[in-house]
Amino acid sequence: MSHVDDASELFARWWKSTYSDSGAQCVECATLDAGTVAVRDSKNPNGPALLLGREQLSAFVSAVAGGRFGGLG
Repeated sequence: MSHVDDASELFARWWKSTYSDSGAQCVECATLDAGTVAVRDSKNPNGPALLLGREQLSAFVSAVAGGRFGGLG
């Protein structure tokens, strides 16, 4: 896992889950290459983004869905 300080510098097409509503609690994802996904806060497109391998992203999503982050998800 790594990160960039300004997600707007990434050449990426960002998307939100179809489960997202118009509320302010969303993250956006972008596929950067065959093995890397970027994740950023939708409210802060010029802020940092995490760069995750697909397996890391899958593990993170499973952990959130499983309630392992106390209050998230």
